[in-house]
Amino acid sequence: MKRSKTNIDYLQETEALARFAKALGHPTRIKIIKYLSEQSYCHTGDLMDYLPLAQSTISQHLKELKDAGLITGEINPPKVKYCIHHQNWQKAKELFCEFFDINMESNSCKI
Repeated sequence: MKRSKTNIDYLQETEALARFAKALGHPTRIKIIKYLSEQSYCHTGDLMDYLPLAQSTISQHLKELKDAGLITGEINPPKVKYCIHHQNWQKAKELFCEFFDINMESNSCKI
């Protein structure tokens, strides 16, 4: 039996989905996620070698991904080690799958 969701569950899931979507809404952030998916971790300098962007720009993109919970950053002076937050990545995957599984055919606009 499928668990029925409360309004609070819907609100929290909708907000989480929007936060994940916003974080993934920039091509550079998608490239960072793809890069991280092929590594166990990376540092900002690794991304500077991979992407033709300034350190400050890369740091801003990392901040957006971290704020959304898609990556984690562990401070190990003088560097920060970044990796994918697997639990939140799984949650994002579930929310996107659920969202894209909505049956739109029965509600198609006939213009």
